[in-house]
Amino acid sequence: MKVNMMLCDAAQVADGKLYILGGGWSILVPKPIPTAIALRFEVDWMEADIDHHWRLCLIDADGEPMKIDSGEGPTPIELEGDFRVGRPNDLPPGASIDMVVAINLSPLPFLPSTRYSWVMNIDDQTHEDWAVTFTTRALD
Repeated sequence: MKVNMMLCDAAQVADGKLYILGGGWSILVPKPIPTAIALRFEVDWMEADIDHHWRLCLIDADGEPMKIDSGEGPTPIELEGDFRVGRPNDLPPGASIDMVVAINLSPLPFLPSTRYSWVMNIDDQTHEDWAVTFTTRALD
């Protein structure tokens, strides 16, 4: 399975396509602003018609999970979901099947001059390409 991830200002899915606003950035002001993550899963033919579970974790430059106060103490910022793609009857055997997800996030309290990464895990596996990294600017 392959995963493409893009940071953006906002995203949505319609008719199986991603619509992205303000996409492709890697530097962020350290102010609480909404952000989004656009995901494209390229599912191999043999991985279709199988349930898959994904988890996206926000980590800092030290590889530690970023945490926010949830009212019950510090909680890691993680997003997760399940998906299954079917094999369309008119698709030739061996073809990959796309599945897209748009995640719009509430403002998060990012620290200035810090590097963060959203890291993807699918079915308890990860890959070095399944991450997208960004840096926050220093405060003026």
